[in-house]
Amino acid sequence: MFAIIGFVIVLGAVLGGYMMEHGKIAVLVQPAELIIIGGAAIGTLLIANPLPLLIKIAKGLAGVLKGSPYTRAVFVDTLKMLNELFYYARKNGMVKLEEDIENPEKSPVFTKHPQFLANHHAVAFICDTLRMSISGGVPAFDLDQMMELDMDVHHQESGQPVAALSSVADALPGLGIVAAVLGVVVTMGALGGPPEELGHKVAAALVGTFLGILLCYGFVGPLASNLTKLNEAEADYLRCLRSGVIAFTKGSAPVLAVEFARRSIPNDLRPSFKELEAAIRSGGAAHAAAPTGAPAEAKA
Repeated sequence: MFAIIGFVIVLGAVLGGYMMEHGKIAVLVQPAELIIIGGAAIGTLLIANPLPLLIKIAKGLAGVLKGSPYTRAVFVDTLKMLNELFYYARKNGMVKLEEDIENPEKSPVFTKHPQFLANHHAVAFICDTLRMSISGGVPAFDLDQMMELDMDVHHQESGQPVAALSSVADALPGLGIVAAVLGVVVTMGALGGPPEELGHKVAAALVGTFLGILLCYGFVGPLASNLTKLNEAEADYLRCLRSGVIAFTKGSAPVLAVEFARRSIPNDLRPSFKELEAAIRSGGAAHAAAPTGAPAEAKA
C-alpha cells in the first residue's frame, strides 16, 4: 500500500514541479522512448535470469505492493503456537510430537494457527528440525548449525530477485541514453526541416534520458530496496523460530524457550511480556493459567 502511495508522490512531485515551470505534459508523452527503454529493460531481465527467478521477481513485486506479512500480530500468534507446541511435547513426549510434525496439516497444535501453517517454508523449517531431534538424537548444537545453514541458503535465494532488479535499475540510465542517442540520430536526419519539428524531436530525445533516470531512481531502485527489507523481515521471523526451537531442544522449559524466541524479535515488532501473556491466556480453555509473571501453559 505504501509503495503505491510512494509511486503517486514521485509522479506528483516530478510532474507538479514541471508544470509549475509552465512545462507541457504532452511533450513528455513519448511512447517510442518508453518502448525503447522499457522493452530493452525487460529484455535484459530475460537475458540475465532463468524462468524460476523471473517468477520469484514477480512474486516479490506483488509482495512489495501488499506489504510485509510479518506484523506484530503474526509474531504474537507464532509465539502462542510455539508455547502450545512446547507444552504439548513436554506433556505427551517427543515421540507423540512426531505425529504432528509428520502431518502438520492434521496437527491439533498447528491447525489452530492457519497463518503459520500457510507459510510452508516456516513449517518445514520447524518440522524438519524437530524430526531430526526426535529420530536422530542430534545434539542441539548441530541442530542450531543446520537451522543456520537453512537460513543462509534461504537468504541467498531470496537475495537473487533483489540483485536482478538492482541490475535493471543500474541499466536504466544507460538505456535512457541509448533512447536519447537514437532521438538525436532521428533529429539529425530531419535537419533542414521546420524549426518546430526539430524542436519536437530534440525534446523527444531528452525525454528518453529523463525516463531512464526517473525509472531507475524513482521506481525500480526503490522497489529493489523494499524487496530487501521484506527479505530481512522474513529472516527475522525465521530467527524467532530458530531461537525458540533451539532453546527447547537444549532442555529449556517451554516458558523460557518462548522467551528466547520473543527476545529475538526486532524491537518495533516485539510484543511485551505482558502482551504475550495476555494473548496466550486469551486462548481460553486450551491454555492453563500460568504463574504470575509467566506465560500460560498450553494443554493438549
